[in-house]
Amino acid sequence: MGAQLRVYKRRIKSVTATKKITKAMEMIAASRVVKAQRKVTASTPYATELTRAVTAVATGANDKHPLTTEAEAPTRAAVLLLSSDRGLAGAFNSNAIKAAEKLTKQLQDAGREVDTYIVGRRGIAHYNFRERKIAGQWTGFTDAPSYADAKTIAAPLIEAIETDSAEGGVDELHIVYTEFISMMTQEAAGDRLLPLSLDKVAEEAGTTDEARPLYDFEPSAEDVLDALLPRYVESRIYNALLQSAASKHAATRRAMKSATDNAGDLINALTRSANAARQAEITQEISEIVGGASALADASAGSDK
Repeated sequence: MGAQLRVYKRRIKSVTATKKITKAMEMIAASRVVKAQRKVTASTPYATELTRAVTAVATGANDKHPLTTEAEAPTRAAVLLLSSDRGLAGAFNSNAIKAAEKLTKQLQDAGREVDTYIVGRRGIAHYNFRERKIAGQWTGFTDAPSYADAKTIAAPLIEAIETDSAEGGVDELHIVYTEFISMMTQEAAGDRLLPLSLDKVAEEAGTTDEARPLYDFEPSAEDVLDALLPRYVESRIYNALLQSAASKHAATRRAMKSATDNAGDLINALTRSANAARQAEITQEISEIVGGASALADASAGSDK
């Protein structure tokens, strides 16, 4: 019994140390998710006003701009997948990867060749393990992305959309990220960034029922679109990065809380088992003492006779 009790004590000590780690990670994630939420809230007004500006210019322009005009027969598309650099976040990465693979299959079934761009080591590792081609990859900033990171990601994507598909460019740009809905709910979402759907953009900006003003453009509407649309793509990617970061921290907090609770339950179960083993050991020792005393008493009585 002594050996079994030592095993229980070692396991309790090990699980207690793990519980301290998961509790610390839970508290860190809770702190980070609050900061990430604030950044998402702060970036929303800029993205909304920029969307309004893009909508106004695009609807007021007479000439068709390549970034707002859909190709008659699109043949190539780019998909940007936002994952995380670290794990321990439950199904956060797997859900985003599944959504990207589903979107990729839909595009391929529609006759489009897909170039995949990935943010985060988890998504890159998933595609590398399956020996799938990655057109572009970025790591190292998924926990706390900055606008500079969004610009770095957007640059090759904008270049690809501006290049003719026959020369290696793409006709469409899609993004897959995890939308932060609440602390308990985060959902993988896919959206088409380019070509710009004016009706959808107007709906998102809340301008569907408003009278649209008339504008005179200087030097030209096309030049204004050339300047605004890259900023629009950067702001959308930045907002998606922030939402993914907030979602990842929320998922980590939830996963670590579950791990901490499970560790507590395991410690309680091991403690009960250890107490039972200790009680059995004490009972056995008492039985041995009583048995030994009885044997001595019997031996003493026999010698007296």
